[in-house]
Amino acid sequence: MWISGGEHELSDNIVHLVLARVPGGPPGVKGISLFIVPRFRAAGPGERRGDPNGVSLVGLNHKMGWRGHVNTALAFGDAGECLGELVGREHHGLGYMFHMMNEARVTVGLCAVALGFAGFQYSLDYARNRPQGRVASMKDPASPQVPILRHADVRRMLLAQKAWVEGGLDLALFCARLVDELATAESDADRQSLQLLLELLTPIAKSWPSEYALEANKLAIQVAGGAGYTRDLPLERLYRDNRLNHIHEGTYGIHGLDILGRKVVQQDGAALRIFVARVQASIALALALPMPGLQAECRALAAAIRALASVTRTLVEASADGRTELALANATLYLDAFGTVAVAWRWLAQAIAAQRALGNPRLTDDAQRAFLEGKLHACRWFFRFQLPQANLQFAALARLDDTTLQIRDEQF
Repeated sequence: MWISGGEHELSDNIVHLVLARVPGGPPGVKGISLFIVPRFRAAGPGERRGDPNGVSLVGLNHKMGWRGHVNTALAFGDAGECLGELVGREHHGLGYMFHMMNEARVTVGLCAVALGFAGFQYSLDYARNRPQGRVASMKDPASPQVPILRHADVRRMLLAQKAWVEGGLDLALFCARLVDELATAESDADRQSLQLLLELLTPIAKSWPSEYALEANKLAIQVAGGAGYTRDLPLERLYRDNRLNHIHEGTYGIHGLDILGRKVVQQDGAALRIFVARVQASIALALALPMPGLQAECRALAAAIRALASVTRTLVEASADGRTELALANATLYLDAFGTVAVAWRWLAQAIAAQRALGNPRLTDDAQRAFLEGKLHACRWFFRFQLPQANLQFAALARLDDTTLQIRDEQF
């Protein structure tokens, strides 16, 4: 089920990677192996394709979005013998699959950002060109109407979109860079450090943009008003398409369990320590800039990092004491707050670059200056409006709230 591109006529063959259990294998995930299963077997000399391999289409899934890419339910072996070739060693299939899937998860985050960014650009263009009403200070009813970009609430929605999608883009590209650095690392120590940081940030890079770029799409529709809800603009399609990324390659909740139940505790918290050190280095760099302006952001991020470390200790200790279900009950909240801190860090990095560029006396391009100043405004919004949400979430997590566990099934 849910096999994207599982059936089509665009190529001579379709090759599936299939998780299956070898007879006699151990129970649970440790007994899963990975196989290459082609739709058609190898072709003989002069043949375009070989014999069918027993892979059959059971049905099509009719989706909310992504209508241009078919999603299928398949059967293996119902329509004849189905042969697969083992990948690697028996019983190691899940590890092999995750090796592929983790990079795909970063790509899902990038896809979410791309859809969110497209919505932002369409709604920004609409706001620049749609005259309606007057700002509160304009008392003359005969005065010309202003573009809706001039209205405070429209500016709020556009600035939120900018902060979410450009912050999410930075995080996803940072993770993509870690993938490249892993391939070129010159020492085992560097490679291990990069791997730990990438593993920690991967569930965030997949999930946080999937949440907030979707929120950006929602605000893009709101900016355009009734036109945003119609097919006159592509905003409704972008929203439908982006809704997949919340589910794609693991749901939001699954990644919450992953980061809190696995990633922050592996190697006695080594990955989290590497992340904290990176953030602290950025704070020190910002404070050392010759021009002032980022001190408030540095203080806020330092406080958020302390709160993240503290609540992580609380949750990990609760799990170690045997209260695992309670510790993980609000793992999605933890993922969301952690993601906000990570994106705040990336916004600080962008602000550092913008401050340095603005301090260059050779900067004379007005459009470039406006772009850099826009980065500083978006960073300021993120720290004033988004980062405080993470602090509220950390406070709730520190209480080890059991509300979701205490409600009985029949009380829903």
